[in-house]
Amino acid sequence: MNWGVLLFPGSNCAEDCFHAVDKILGKPVKYLWHKDTDLGDVDAIIIPGGFSYGDHLRPGAIAHLSPAMTAVKEFASNGGLVIGVCNGFQILTESRMLPGSLLQNRGLKFLCQDQSLKVDNSDTPFTSEYDSGDVVVFPIAHNEGNYYAAPDTIAEMEANGQILFRYCSPEGEVSEETNPNGSINSIAGIINRTGNVVGMMPHPERSADGVLGLSDGKGVFVSMLNHLEAQNDS
Repeated sequence: MNWGVLLFPGSNCAEDCFHAVDKILGKPVKYLWHKDTDLGDVDAIIIPGGFSYGDHLRPGAIAHLSPAMTAVKEFASNGGLVIGVCNGFQILTESRMLPGSLLQNRGLKFLCQDQSLKVDNSDTPFTSEYDSGDVVVFPIAHNEGNYYAAPDTIAEMEANGQILFRYCSPEGEVSEETNPNGSINSIAGIINRTGNVVGMMPHPERSADGVLGLSDGKGVFVSMLNHLEAQNDS
């Protein structure tokens, strides 16, 4: 199972993603460059957080035009697993691989904290290690993490089970008081209609190794690995 971590000028979470695959999963992983038009033999792609192209214009607005994203779109259209974290989520919405957009946080301040999340849908290649209703803790670190989409789009996503994670209290309560950035319906992570592209603002790679004090994020990567291995065996 070969993994790729896509690098842009300004990416700063790529090493964490690489570590999660290399050291936690023990699987082959390589860096992909934003100018690459051929991603090679990869089974899953991680688009990490950071400030691609310095967040000029708006986060992800330039990165989605890079040559590598054309290849990522083709990879995803063929069923490949793609996950975008934080700035990676912003890039995926800018590229229209995922619906909606990420606006500035409700409080107009950068947020950096450990955050409780409620697993909304565990029946996906990215969340099968959890049970629906589980409360997990991932760090967040963003200024534009306020997810928004048109009401009809949100209604369709809710009906289709496309919401994977919601911001919540440590007890699992989902409310405006437990919503750190103002995201509509407290949405923290979503999946596309075909179930192979995920975007999320919280950082599973920063909570995948117990030495960091958090290990809940490991489940995202193990879920992906289990899905890939099941595909390979079929």
